[in-house]
Amino acid sequence: MPARRRRSAEQYSVFLNVPYDSAFENLYLAYIAGLSALGLIPRATLEIPTSQRRLERILRLIKQCAYSIHDLSRVQLDAKAPRVPRFNMPFELGLAVAQDVGESWYVCETVPYRIGKSLSDLNGTDVRIHAGTVNGVFGALCDIFARKTRPPSVQEMYRIYLVLRRNLPNMMRQAGARDPYGARVFRDLVLAARAEQLALSSKREALGRAQ
Repeated sequence: MPARRRRSAEQYSVFLNVPYDSAFENLYLAYIAGLSALGLIPRATLEIPTSQRRLERILRLIKQCAYSIHDLSRVQLDAKAPRVPRFNMPFELGLAVAQDVGESWYVCETVPYRIGKSLSDLNGTDVRIHAGTVNGVFGALCDIFARKTRPPSVQEMYRIYLVLRRNLPNMMRQAGARDPYGARVFRDLVLAARAEQLALSSKREALGRAQ
């Protein structure tokens, strides 16, 4: 990829650090839909093949992104034995913070004030609460990227979400996947969201010219 094009992609890339489980599926789609509606490019560790150099690849991926969003909602014990909490999300947040002490990383949660107990080092950080709902995720993203020019409406985000929700079963069948948390399905979701975002933008611009 040419250097200019690569820098442009990195400028709009967002590292998405979220739980990969069935209970989070709707919010996972909401994050992809909302970020795409904002003209941003979701990136995730799902893109990284399993290998002994996984940590290095995660670091490289975070560095390639202008922003990172870390959802620390999953503080419960795993349902499967051995029952332990998942540390991937706070660990990847720590990696992002260590690389950039600016305002390029953001934290989301389901329950207000809980993060003060689960990760007290973040006291003083503005944590966005989405309450575990799709619209809550959209609201959190609109808050995070409030300075973006010509931001999309929540309704436009939801339209992209519905496209992803409707097409996800077929994407999973084509990929031979049992869940949406695989490299190919993630790629297909991002491409579908991007295509719908471009269609909505074109429609918005056409309406603006007609007025």
